[in-house]
Amino acid sequence: MSGPAPHPDVLVIGGGIIGLVTAWRSARLGLLTAVADPAPGGGAAQVAAGMLAAVTELHYGEQTLLGLNLASARRYPEFAAELAEASGVDLGYRRCGTLAVALDADDRAHLRDLHALQRRSGLESEWLSGRECRRLEPMLAPGVRGGLRVDGDHQVDPRRLAAALLAACERAGVVFHHAVAERLLVERGRATGAELAGGSRVAAGRVVLAAGSRSGQLAGVPADVLPPVRPVKGQVLRLRMPDGLPGGVPFLSRTVRAVVRGGPLYLVPRENGELVVGATSEELGWDTTVTAGGVYELLRDAHELVPGITELPLVETRAGLRPGSPDNAPLLGPTALPGLLVATGHHRNGVLLTPVTGDAMAAALAGGPLPEEALPFTPDRFAPQPSGPFPAFGARPGSAPAPAPQEQPV
Repeated sequence: MSGPAPHPDVLVIGGGIIGLVTAWRSARLGLLTAVADPAPGGGAAQVAAGMLAAVTELHYGEQTLLGLNLASARRYPEFAAELAEASGVDLGYRRCGTLAVALDADDRAHLRDLHALQRRSGLESEWLSGRECRRLEPMLAPGVRGGLRVDGDHQVDPRRLAAALLAACERAGVVFHHAVAERLLVERGRATGAELAGGSRVAAGRVVLAAGSRSGQLAGVPADVLPPVRPVKGQVLRLRMPDGLPGGVPFLSRTVRAVVRGGPLYLVPRENGELVVGATSEELGWDTTVTAGGVYELLRDAHELVPGITELPLVETRAGLRPGSPDNAPLLGPTALPGLLVATGHHRNGVLLTPVTGDAMAAALAGGPLPEEALPFTPDRFAPQPSGPFPAFGARPGSAPAPAPQEQPV
C-alpha cells in the first residue's frame, strides 16, 4: 500500500517559459519538483516574437543588462540542442540575423548613434546603405535610408520553446498542479509552500516565484520581498507569407526592425511561413484587449517599412503582458525570506534570457553562488532604502548608489 505523495523539494509558482526552465533545471539536479499553474506553457511566450537580439536591443543605460543578454545569447545554440533532445520538440531556432533600418533622416541619426554605442560596447554590427539594405531584403520600401546588419542576433519560436520545456519537464518527472497559487505559506519565518485555488496546499522545501507579470500579486509574501513587477501590454499580429517571390526569393529572410513615428517595430519571419509583427508597449494594467487602434498602428507602420505586407493574410491578433521591473531587468535568485526565490521581471527579454535564467536558478537551488553575470540582478537591489529612488544596477543595501546614466539620444 503506497503512502502519501512526498512533498516536493521545489515548488515553482508559474508555468511560463521562465517557470518551466527553472523546473526543468531543478529536476535535472535530482530535486523533486512541482509547478503550480492552471495552464502551463501559456503566458507571455504565446505572444512573444522570439527575437534573440542582444545587440539590436541595446539601450542607453542598460550596459549591465547587455552582459546578461550576451551571456544568454551565447548559450542558446547548446541550450536549444539540449532541450530539443530532451523534449523531442524542434524549437525553430534560426541563425538568420537581424537588419535594423532607418526610414528618414532622424531614424538614420538614431541608428548611427546606436551603431557607435554598439562598437564602444565591443559588439559586431555593420552599417549598410539603403541600397545595400534593399539588396538583402528586396521587399523593403524604396525610402529606406540605411541600416545595421547584425548577424549575431538570431530568433527562436517561443511557442515551440514553451512546448519543448513543458515536454522536457514532464519527461524529467516534474509534477504539475493545474491551479492558481493564491497564497504563499510561511511558517516560522520561512516559505514552506503555497495554497492553491480551491483550498488545497502544497508543502515544499523551497518555493520559486516565477509568475511573470503577476509575481507581485501573490498574497502572503512579505512586503519587503514582494517583487516590484508590473504588467506591460503588448499587441502582436501574425500574418502568412507567400511561399516565395519570383526567382525563389523569400518575402523576408531575416528579422527586420525599425523605429517608425518614434515607436519600435519588428517583423520576424518564421520558416513555417508565419510573419510576426509587433509590438505595442502600453501601460494599461491588466488589460489584454486587442484594439482596432493597436492593429491599425502596427499595420500602418509595417506598411511603411515593407509595402507588400498589406497583401498578406492576417491570421491572428493577440495581446499579452510582459513582466516589467523598475529597471527593465530580471530579478533572479534567493530573497531575504528564507526558502523563497524569484525568477521574474524579464520584461522584453524573457525568451532571450531563458537559458541563463535556468542556469542561475539551478545554481541557487543547488546552494551555490549565482553565475557572475547574474550577480547584478538579485532581488535585494530593490530592498527598501533609507531614502532615494530604486538603486541602479548592481547597488546593494547600504552601499553608495550608482551614478545615474547621463541622458543620451535614443
